[in-house]
Amino acid sequence: MVSSFAQWTLDVRDVDLMAQFWSQALGYRIDKGDDGSAKLYPPAGAPPSTPTVWLQASGEAKAGKNRFHPDLVTVGDVDDEVVRLEGLGARRIDVGQTGEEPFVVLADPEDNEFCVLRR
Repeated sequence: MVSSFAQWTLDVRDVDLMAQFWSQALGYRIDKGDDGSAKLYPPAGAPPSTPTVWLQASGEAKAGKNRFHPDLVTVGDVDDEVVRLEGLGARRIDVGQTGEEPFVVLADPEDNEFCVLRR
């Protein structure tokens, strides 16, 4: 038997801001929790194995580079998707890439790194 990912949990300072960003980035539905958290659910028709996202309120600022980050894929043009994500509040960041990588490195509005894969 093996395990699989069911949920991506992220500690955030501004749950509303991050819920808006990640729900629009992924096309997920927001369900605000009574405890100040937010759970994001995949769109209708997504495969049952599609992970949810839980944004957990934290008063602490992010410190250092993430040791774990999501890699996103798109069915459209990667450069167009990067522009769309930047319009939502993401920004390109340099983590030492050479420019030859098959991905674009971005950070969300609270500086959490993620990549958009060129495949």
